[in-house]
Amino acid sequence: MLDASSLGRFARTRAERPPAAGANPEHGAATKGGGPTGGFADHGGELKELPDVEFRRFWQRLQSMGLNAYEARSYLVLVGHPRFKALELAARAHVPRQKIYEVLDSLVEKGFAQVIQEKTKMFSAVPPDQALPSYLARRRQSLEHELDDQARAAQGMIGELMTAYSEGQGGRGTLDYLRIVSDPGQIAAQFRKMAADAHHEYLEFSRPPYAVDPLDAAIVMEARERGVRCRMIVEQGTLDPAHEKFLADYRAAGVEVRQIEKVPMKMALFDGRLGLIALLDPVVTKPTWTSVIFEHEGMAEAMKGLFEDYWRRAT
Repeated sequence: MLDASSLGRFARTRAERPPAAGANPEHGAATKGGGPTGGFADHGGELKELPDVEFRRFWQRLQSMGLNAYEARSYLVLVGHPRFKALELAARAHVPRQKIYEVLDSLVEKGFAQVIQEKTKMFSAVPPDQALPSYLARRRQSLEHELDDQARAAQGMIGELMTAYSEGQGGRGTLDYLRIVSDPGQIAAQFRKMAADAHHEYLEFSRPPYAVDPLDAAIVMEARERGVRCRMIVEQGTLDPAHEKFLADYRAAGVEVRQIEKVPMKMALFDGRLGLIALLDPVVTKPTWTSVIFEHEGMAEAMKGLFEDYWRRAT
């Protein structure tokens, strides 16, 4: 992150230093030789608050924050001098004369420059310890608003796109009832949709690693409130205090919970016709789950038979 305090030190150094020989006292800038070679130095070398390497470092960091090249260079030149006329700044900062007013207007709007009304319109830098935090706060707010707008737009498109998706996928072939999903976000979304649509039964094998999302837990308890019978089998001795609390909340909501030494897989089954099975990748060392999402009564019947066998043996 750009260090406002170190940038501010250069501004204070310039403000405290008397003008160099050949400098114009009205704006404190050395006029001999023209514009800077890279930092705040003039070509004649009388004035050099900021070495080229430091100038370039600040220039690049200001651009990474959202200023363009002309804006960043102009602000750095302003930081090193009390005030400038627009065309004087254009020469110092190597900004085309026809662009300098656009650049200065942008710097004023972004809070990096201010107008000084004298006989002639002058511009000066806003102190870095004010300009940088204020700019970042406004930029953060702008990005948050942009993300909110995009989220609303995406939400509005989901229904229409899902209709198009369903129509487009209608002829996928003989394995339409099976899908393999490895993205955790998509797996969670499928689980929530199936749980929200459940009418009479929800069965679950639960085993580590646990990743109980409060939203998922709430959806299960909402299903219970709708009259859906919910049963869960958990592996013994694998729960931490946080997940013990989730189970206590489940039981309080009427979810039936039993424990057994080991369950064969993660599984969620809804209404005896659809569900998902999460399988642990046996190759990678870090636990990675891939889910098979199915809507097939024969497969659901087989999974329910397996669950009932474990349910009878669980306590």
